[in-house]
Amino acid sequence: MSTAYVPEQPSSENGAGVAAPPPPAKPPHASEATRLLCAGAYLDQGYRDRVIEQLHLYEQRIVAPSLGFDAARVLAHALRARRIEVAWSWAVLGLWAVGLPLTDYGILAYLLPSALLALGVWIRGPGRRPPVWRRVPAWWVRWWGRILLAVLLVSTVATVIKGDEYGSLSYEVRSDLRDSLPEVLSWLVPEGSGTGSSGALYGWLTLLVLALIAGCVGAQRSQFARALGAELSEARFGDASADPAESAEGPRFQRVKRRIRTEQHAPLIMYHAVRPFCGAGEPVDTWTLAVELRPDRMKKQQPINNRKILEQVRPLLERLRLPAEFAGTTVRDRLRWLEIDECVFLPAEGLADRDDAPYRPEAFEEHRGRAVEEGAEKRRHFLRIRVGGWEEELVVTVFVRVHTQGRMLMLEIVPHVLAPVREPFRNADRAAHQFRHNNPVGKAAWAFARVAGSPVRSLITIGRWVGYGWQVLTGGHGGALPDGPALSVRELGAEGPGSRFQQMDVERYLKSIQDRIANGVRQALAESGYQTGEFVQKIVNISSGGVNIDRVEDSTFAVGTHARATSGTAEGNGTPDQKGTGDHDDA
Repeated sequence: MSTAYVPEQPSSENGAGVAAPPPPAKPPHASEATRLLCAGAYLDQGYRDRVIEQLHLYEQRIVAPSLGFDAARVLAHALRARRIEVAWSWAVLGLWAVGLPLTDYGILAYLLPSALLALGVWIRGPGRRPPVWRRVPAWWVRWWGRILLAVLLVSTVATVIKGDEYGSLSYEVRSDLRDSLPEVLSWLVPEGSGTGSSGALYGWLTLLVLALIAGCVGAQRSQFARALGAELSEARFGDASADPAESAEGPRFQRVKRRIRTEQHAPLIMYHAVRPFCGAGEPVDTWTLAVELRPDRMKKQQPINNRKILEQVRPLLERLRLPAEFAGTTVRDRLRWLEIDECVFLPAEGLADRDDAPYRPEAFEEHRGRAVEEGAEKRRHFLRIRVGGWEEELVVTVFVRVHTQGRMLMLEIVPHVLAPVREPFRNADRAAHQFRHNNPVGKAAWAFARVAGSPVRSLITIGRWVGYGWQVLTGGHGGALPDGPALSVRELGAEGPGSRFQQMDVERYLKSIQDRIANGVRQALAESGYQTGEFVQKIVNISSGGVNIDRVEDSTFAVGTHARATSGTAEGNGTPDQKGTGDHDDA
């Protein structure tokens, strides 16, 4: 009986009541999310092109924050995968071009099923479950392409085996096929020669060219599979210095890579006006709360400002890293790696050059010192709390902003969730292992099944490559004014909402963090001599009971479908006068 492998969890070295410190987390460039996104660049041409477009072509765009991964390394592998695919595409087209005169242009007949198969893929679309009006015509077109391909292969093989007997038959079959096609497509099936001897020779040459094309298709797949089993394997991916994609030459790539690694993990976030949280994922359960600061007559008022409140919240959040007091072993909870920092959002508009962004530590400190007490509109300060679960595949980020003005407290809690990486990317290791360990017959069958569509795929690949080069040459992106990020390559590679376990973890992370934030703000108000009843009541109302406050002083609760709640405080001793009524008591 086999059991799942769980890494050994070392026992505490300081006694039963103190847990050992957690092992250091993987750096972003070596995280599992980075590895899977790099693997996705070899598997998905559409994703690869979007990565190159956003990070390499539009180099005036500042990169989105890279939470738990390294965008520069993803770009390096996307460029490498494209170079490999373009090289093999040229080889495939070269074989098709050489095969035309060698086969007396008989190989042209195979372009028709190739076009039908490509048309079927285009009709079906990129979705996993396309609508019926797409599936049915796509199925019909693709099966006609397969039938036509089978007829051509049988005709070619028959000509090779018994040229004298079947040469004229092959000629007649192709003539009938040519006559049945519309006039605009009839040129795809040439008449060829009707003699047996020459028909057999051309049949042999046709099969040889098709075999060479299949070899190129299989070799490209094998090269991708070897990359996934070598530099992209879990054992070797952590060593970025040995990664061949990182050592790629080219001034543009090196310049872009340097800029990405300066920007992607900086606490200063340059944003686009309509996409301020680009890169953080999907927003969930956003809180915006405003309460009046009412002095508590039983307490002495102390000065209160935004910094004081944040400093009260931060230690409570840091305690989430501590395991249970008598856990006995190192607890494998992702909250132990919870990250807390401060970030400042600045608009990218107004910069003359991308390198002018104030990423220097002293410049950030200046912005942070000013922004923390600002209400502001464009420049905003946030306390950022991040949990990277499931090996950085599931990232929960909570942005907290506090502002006091006009004897009012404004609290903004903006959680975001980065969904797990796409399932095909997560299964890349399995698919590569299966292909590498398949028998020669299986590999040959896989390659031959893709020969018919190879010219169209190669033309598309080279066409995109040429179009990209033209955009680089004529687009003027290198000298354009800086702009904020438009897309995040991590969000492009995400697929939500994740498994039920992952959804449960998101809820646990968010509830824990929101509870500590609410408690920290309440404590700051109480210690500064302000009433907390209204604040606690609004927290309970916003969270629908999801946040549990250990003390609910000066608060009122009402239970029932049509319940109403009022509260008041006696002027003399501060004793709360609480009332709750409900037409339907559900308690």
